Formats: sequence, structure tokens, C-alpha cells
Amino acid sequence: MSRTPNFDVTGAWLEGDDPGDREFVKIGFLLLENGETLPDITIAYQTWGTLNADKSNAILINHAMTGWSDVTGWWPQMVGPGLPFDTDKYFIVCPNVIGGCQGSTGPSSIAPDGKRYGSRFPIITIRDMVNAEVAFSNALGIDKYLLAVGPSLGGMRSLEWAVQLPDRVGAICTIGSSAVATGDQIGTASIQIRAIKADPHFNDGDYYEQERGPIDGMGIARRIAHLTYRTESEMDVRFGRQLQGDETGRYAVESYLDHQATKLAKRFDANTYIALTDAMNSHDIGRDRGGVAAALEAITVPVVVVSIDTDRLFPPRLQVEISELVPTADAPITISSDFGHDGFLVEAEAMGDAIRHALKVAGTI
Repeated sequence: MSRTPNFDVTGAWLEGDDPGDREFVKIGFLLLENGETLPDITIAYQTWGTLNADKSNAILINHAMTGWSDVTGWWPQMVGPGLPFDTDKYFIVCPNVIGGCQGSTGPSSIAPDGKRYGSRFPIITIRDMVNAEVAFSNALGIDKYLLAVGPSLGGMRSLEWAVQLPDRVGAICTIGSSAVATGDQIGTASIQIRAIKADPHFNDGDYYEQERGPIDGMGIARRIAHLTYRTESEMDVRFGRQLQGDETGRYAVESYLDHQATKLAKRFDANTYIALTDAMNSHDIGRDRGGVAAALEAITVPVVVVSIDTDRLFPPRLQVEISELVPTADAPITISSDFGHDGFLVEAEAMGDAIRHALKVAGTI
């Protein structure tokens, strides 16, 4: 019997919900970077196209923080026949990360004791996510991807594939991302986490059996985050000081941010927001590898770096750092956009050209 979602508690996909086009695979347990073990892991994923006989046409798409396995839902201009990720040529794979809330094992999942993990879900890192993706790939019988590609959080994971698993990727493409989290990013993200934890309905993360969860706190977090995804000039040109013109007395920009918060609440979970934000904050490609420069200089697979000129969350200097230190990378492909970090979602033509270039690099170097 299908569940009636209670979006006042969580927007996570839960057991009993319509799976849609999701597929699921069990990958067993995972030893995490902090020494804890996450048991009996499920990975939710979606695929497009057909895996060829020698399994040489697979592409791994690593979604961004609030993305999920349905690439056609958040990157609709990218996947399909004749599109940059051409499903007539390639087998496209996108798994939902561990810690996620759209079918993969995360805080809203049921633990082995029959209760939801909630506050008991362990701390995870980018490397833990990639190790889960490796186990997932093994389960699918994919030994090597033609390309691993992703924006933001997905770019962090793609870069980790290049450093840790050069024999399993032909090339990687990192989009609007970085080799290490900056103090500015950590500062902004930590405020978002505090907003969620300050919600009176958070209950230390154990809110799934309540009538209401920390939706208001997550909404505040999303509003803060969304301002970092767009640009100051866009907010001013698009909204300025205009009032919304309704009975609320809100400014138009407030209404816009309220809309973004409400939209996220229908497909996301507050504990996942914290888990993935913490993982991004801990991102450091050079940890235990002699530092960022040493880790990047050791990369041997081709690396395509994509930058967005107005990105204030991952400013272009962070992509320049990657391209200058990775011996197999050229200068970043710079996408010009009025939409900041979200340019990778909006600038379909330029983004498509960058993906086609990455695929050409993957096949020719």
C-alpha cells in the first residue's frame, strides 16, 4: 500500500512510496572514513540508454547536493537521444548518494533495528560517498566509466574518482566545484545547519514519528543557500525593492525565496540536508595525501574543469586552482551566466558544449 506523504515532516522518499523509475541495488556494508560501519546499504539509481557488450560506454553522473537520481528531472536538456549525454551512444548512470533521501540509505531510512536512523546516522564524507559508488558500480558489473561528471557536490565526487580510482574512469569533468571547502563556504553552510537544528521540531534529528519536522528550519537554510546559488545583480535586476503585491506585504524577493523553500520541502529531508552539507564542509582532496597540491599533481586521467564566471559559492579561482595543479587538465572552460552557481542548470547550450568536449577528451586522450 502506498504511503500518503506528510511534507510537514519530511520530503524524503520512504518505503511504500511510488518508486517511479528508481531502481534499487544492495551493496552490503561500508566501512566509513571515521571508522564506523554502515550496514546493509541500498542505493537508488536510474539509467538511460543501453550498456554495450564490452561495457565501455557507461557514464557516471554525480548529482549536486539537492539533486537526485533522475537527471532528466534536474538536467532535462542534457540526457536523451542526440543530447549531450546521447542515450543512442551512451549508458548513463546516476545513483543517489548515501546519506541521501531519495531511496538510498540515509537518515530517513529504516535501520537494522526497524527504526529510522535519524540522529544515529553516522557522519559521512565525500570519500565515503565515492566508496559506495564503487560498490554500486561493482554490483552493476561496470568496471570502468568512460566519464565521471558532476556539478558542485558531484564535482567533488568526480575529482575523488580521478584521485582514488584512475583505473576506473577514462576521464572526469568537474563543474562549479573545488578541491577543498573554503572558510567562506563552511561559514555559510554552518549557519544553514544551525537554522535546522534550532527549529523546535528538530528533536535532535529524531522527528520522523512526529506530526511536524524541522521544515521551517530547513526552509531558512534553503533561503540562505539559494542566495549563494544566484547572483547579487540578478536579485537586484529581477526583484529590486518591489513588493509582491499581495496581502502578505512581502518583498518580491522574499516571495521567491519562500517558493524555493516550499519546493525543497516536498522532495528533501532536513537530516539529509545536514549530512550532505557536513560532507561538503569536510571536503579536502589532499587530506592524508600530502596536501591539495600533491593530490592534484598525482592525477593521471584527463580532467575537464568547468567554471561559471558569476559563481559566488564556488568562485572561478577554485576551478583555476584545479586546472593549474592537475597535469592532465587544460584551463577551465568558462561559462558566462547571469545566474551564478545555478548557471550549470540554466545555461543549457554552453553546458552541453562543455559536456561534448569532455566526452571527446575521454575518447581521444
